[in-house]
Amino acid sequence: MMKMKKLLCIVLALVMVLALAACGGEPASEESEAPESAAPATEPAGEETSPSHEAAQYVVGICQLAPHTALDAATQGFIDTLTAELGDAVEIKNNNAGGEQNNCITIIDGYVSEGVDLILANATGALQATASATADIPVLGTAVTNYAIALGLEDTMIEVLGSNISGTSDLAPLEQQAAMVQELFPDAETVGLLYCSAEPNSVYQIEVVQAELEALGYATSVHAFTDANDLASVTQAACDACDVLYIPTDNTAANNTEAIANIVIPAGVPVVAGESGICSGCGVATLSIDYYELGQITGEMAVQILTGEADVSEMAIAYDETVTKMYNAANCEALGVTIPEGYEPIA
Repeated sequence: MMKMKKLLCIVLALVMVLALAACGGEPASEESEAPESAAPATEPAGEETSPSHEAAQYVVGICQLAPHTALDAATQGFIDTLTAELGDAVEIKNNNAGGEQNNCITIIDGYVSEGVDLILANATGALQATASATADIPVLGTAVTNYAIALGLEDTMIEVLGSNISGTSDLAPLEQQAAMVQELFPDAETVGLLYCSAEPNSVYQIEVVQAELEALGYATSVHAFTDANDLASVTQAACDACDVLYIPTDNTAANNTEAIANIVIPAGVPVVAGESGICSGCGVATLSIDYYELGQITGEMAVQILTGEADVSEMAIAYDETVTKMYNAANCEALGVTIPEGYEPIA
């Protein structure tokens, strides 16, 4: 009897265990929740994402030889044109050498090391420094009278240099400047030619104008200074020997017009200048190009080079074809010079 009771208890225990197991399990038909995936979602088929492109960026370095009216105007015209044409796509670095050739070399070497896309060399000294520093970076000059003379080339009449250099010339009609001397001072006997002997393009202009003046019947007297240190003494000697002075587009003279004016005005000797900046400082009259316009022309050339529209090695030297007769009213009054019609006052 006792054995039967024990057997019955064991059977009941097994039934209870099986029942509990059945209640704790998940139904076989119910699916478990899928885990979140860490992988990024893919783009829908047939659609492509467009890569972002920044605007083309050009870096242009400017080296201006000295701070004076004509060169300042050329630089500003250049900058204004680049900004108008290229906007934010161009970065312009503008440095002035303060009239020191060694500073030109330092400025240009910096541009070359940086790998700028184009260099503007404003005036002969800046161009010479740039030509010595790079044969690869496109170079545009401005306010350079004769490129072949500045660069020591044999063919002084060459217009396409065929290298990494081109630009604009500030050469005004020299024969017309000589004729201006005759128009204003027909009774003068001796014309003094005042210039800096260290500037090859000044030497060139003096040689041309001297021949033109002598053909008109004037005696000429050449007075060359080497730099600003002997400018005053040479200018005084020229005033003592001459009735009228002629000064070409000379950077050293342009940077020292006040010193020249302090000598020529008290001496009563009028100056006919090669450009308006010199005339505004110490002259009475000039036949001048517009240096701001010259800078704009150079800027247009730069845009063509940067955008690939033109190859600098194939670009001819460009000129501002418009020249204007101008006069300095204050200096004319101080010297008693009467200006005929057809001349514009220098603002």
